[in-house]
Amino acid sequence: MEINYSELVSIKYVSVERIDGTGSSSVLDTLSVEEPLEIRLSYGPKTERIQKNISVTMRTPGNDIDLAVGFLFTEGIIASFKEIQDAYAVKMNCLSQKQNIVQVDLNENYIPNLQQTDRNFYTTSSCGVCGKSSIQSIKTVSSYIDLPKSKRTIPASLFYNLPAKLRMAQSDFSSTGGLHASGLFDLDGNLIFLSEDVGRHNALDKLIGNALANNQLPLKEHILLLSGRASFELIQKAAMAGISIIASIGAPSSLAVELAVEFNITLLGFLKENRFNIYNLAAQTSIINV
Repeated sequence: MEINYSELVSIKYVSVERIDGTGSSSVLDTLSVEEPLEIRLSYGPKTERIQKNISVTMRTPGNDIDLAVGFLFTEGIIASFKEIQDAYAVKMNCLSQKQNIVQVDLNENYIPNLQQTDRNFYTTSSCGVCGKSSIQSIKTVSSYIDLPKSKRTIPASLFYNLPAKLRMAQSDFSSTGGLHASGLFDLDGNLIFLSEDVGRHNALDKLIGNALANNQLPLKEHILLLSGRASFELIQKAAMAGISIIASIGAPSSLAVELAVEFNITLLGFLKENRFNIYNLAAQTSIINV
């Protein structure tokens, strides 16, 4: 279940003409690579395997298996990593395809919940479906919504330090300035795992897929830091993984806040080096300003 990441390119150099107050010059600029990834699923008895194309998502190459596994989990198609028999990059003869297909083979005795492939159980902000019905639907597919959570007291200063730690670890972002990141921290503020992608939802799927493969779910004793804004889709994916503390450097949407309230998730926004807004404070969490 390993992929040769050395064959995947996440950044690209292009020649540009840079204009400034003193004139112009030709320089090399660094861009984040964006390519489609097709996620394929195989399931059913050995003699009657069914192949299905599940999704095509635009992503930055790298950690593609984590992305595919995380996507299947956060979409409610699989419930645990034990249901996966194998996951691998499909080798294609066509150069244009490169390694842009990941095949996930499920165990013979597991039938996936493919009703979720049409994204019926939740909606993004662009779909216009009632938020309350979307929130209610998530409760039917997540295993971690009602898990008990231990009480914890966290100093505000711990959150202040997280954005800088995330930036220092973002090697691709420092080169391109064009990638989103999801960072997983423990309750002492130590960075556990970082994922980057041109799509913020892909970055989080990569993080959750890695945690799922390493038997780390639920992530109820961790802090998730989002490099941009907190959308409904990101809070939904975090809720599926049992994450109970989310901080974002940008703003949350109104539906994201509603979801955090419904699922008792602490949600912080506009996190800077000396301030943040609390949009919801879960019952088991205290934040002290010391």
